[in-house]
Amino acid sequence: MPRSFSNVVGFDDSPFPLEHRGDVRVVGAVCARTRLDGVLATTVRRDGSNATDRLVEIVRSSRFSDHIRAVLLQGIALAGFNVVDLDRLHAELDVPVLVVVRKQPRLQMVKDALLDRTHNGAEKWSLIEKHGPCEKLGALWVQRVGLTAAEAGDLLAATTSHGNIPEPLRLAHIIAGGVERGASRGRP
Repeated sequence: MPRSFSNVVGFDDSPFPLEHRGDVRVVGAVCARTRLDGVLATTVRRDGSNATDRLVEIVRSSRFSDHIRAVLLQGIALAGFNVVDLDRLHAELDVPVLVVVRKQPRLQMVKDALLDRTHNGAEKWSLIEKHGPCEKLGALWVQRVGLTAAEAGDLLAATTSHGNIPEPLRLAHIIAGGVERGASRGRP
């Protein structure tokens, strides 16, 4: 019997200037398949290490906590290099986690940036390595925890109505940009 992915939350961070140091808003769009049912918001530290904690807190404290069946992320890190521990997010929320990106990440560039210019870069790189490389799934690259490749494909199909990016991520991106800049722009 196929798993139900009827209620999903997708998280994306707000745009921020390159010189910004501090907290960055993160928006979660809660969708029943492709219909927006609610919005969550929190903040995480730019290049910090609190993203996993903050995502767990915002989902658990929300009125949607009993209904969310999966978490979608646009990349493994928020607010620069605030790397999400996918295994811990999955374990603490007891739902699958799917990271979605348009292009295969250039991991050597990520590693160099982390090790050369980021506080606790070696720890963050270890976390990225732990989750392994992205795998191609249709037109996207994904990392998955708590679901098979076939289930990940079903999740993407159930939550995507325009283009390739699932609606929870697309909407989180639009909302985050609009709130931060006064108007949204760009592709998720």
